[in-house]
Amino acid sequence: MLISTRGRYALRVLIDLANHSDSGYVPMKEIAERQEISLKYLERILPVLTKNGIIEGQPGKTGGYRLMKAPEECRVGDILRLTEGDLAPVACLECGAKPCKRMPSCRTYPMWAEFFRMSNDFFDSKTIADIM
Repeated sequence: MLISTRGRYALRVLIDLANHSDSGYVPMKEIAERQEISLKYLERILPVLTKNGIIEGQPGKTGGYRLMKAPEECRVGDILRLTEGDLAPVACLECGAKPCKRMPSCRTYPMWAEFFRMSNDFFDSKTIADIM
């Protein structure tokens, strides 16, 4: 499993917003500068977080973004699944995958299933507050 820049940057953005929550709405340009992420790339990440109720955007001169939940309520697993999609290590464990005809006799399936469960449990046990 490889977490892409999209997932990693989303976490950095949320940590940045949490660290600057006393400032109200934080302009995208400030986030981009502090996190060294291009504005173009942020424009692709922020709508996903906004659409899913993690952050809220306000347009205008005094606008920007802010967290909609407390950092303690923002689970890393949820953020990664939003930005990365399924965290399945193999295709047969992906959400909506057709059942593999080899599954009943597959010697590696139990290992992959356990890894999938462990990685989801790990990421779901971490919050933005934990990694701040």
